[in-house]
Amino acid sequence: MALKYSQMLELNSKMPQFNLLNSCNNKFFNSNLLANNKAKLIMVICNHCPYVIHYHNVISMVADQYIDKIEIIAISSNDVINYPQDSVLEMAKLAKKLNWQFPYLYDKDQKLAKQLKAVCTPEFYLYNKNNLLIYRGRMDSTTAESSEKPNGKELINAIKCYLSNKEIEFKQYPSMGCSIKWIQ
Repeated sequence: MALKYSQMLELNSKMPQFNLLNSCNNKFFNSNLLANNKAKLIMVICNHCPYVIHYHNVISMVADQYIDKIEIIAISSNDVINYPQDSVLEMAKLAKKLNWQFPYLYDKDQKLAKQLKAVCTPEFYLYNKNNLLIYRGRMDSTTAESSEKPNGKELINAIKCYLSNKEIEFKQYPSMGCSIKWIQ
C-alpha cells in the first residue's frame, strides 16, 4: 500500500464533464444528469483500499443524510486488470452490500481522476450549484491506522456551510490514502 496525499485541486475549479459507466445499473451516467440547482459531491474511492473501507459507514451516513439536498456520486479509477477487486462487478456488489443509493461510476480511462488531480483514495470534492469547487480533501482527521472512529466532521461541515449559505472558512486538509492504481 503506497500512502499518498491529495494534491488539493484549486478552489473555484470548474467541475469536469464526464460520461461513465454506473456499476449499480450497468448504464452510463453523464454529468449533465446532475441537478443544476444542487451542490455535487464527487468521492474518489475504490473497493480494496483500507483508507476507504475505514470510511464506509460514514460515506453511507453522509449519503443517507444529504442525498436529498446534494447530488452524490462516487468514482473508482483503479486499473482493474491488476486490481480485479475494483472491477465493475465488485463495485456493484459493494454498493449493494452498503445500500448506497448514489451512482458508483467506473472511470475506465482514468480521465476524470486526472482532471480532478486525484492521486489517492479516498478524495472528496464538493462543488456548488454553479459547478465550482468549494471543498476538497479529506473527510476528517482519522486514518485507517488510528483507533479513533471516523466521523466525517470536515466534509459534513463543508456541506452544512454550503446548505446554510455560509462561506467555508476553515482550513481544508489533503486527504490521504492508497495511491490510485494507474494503468501502465
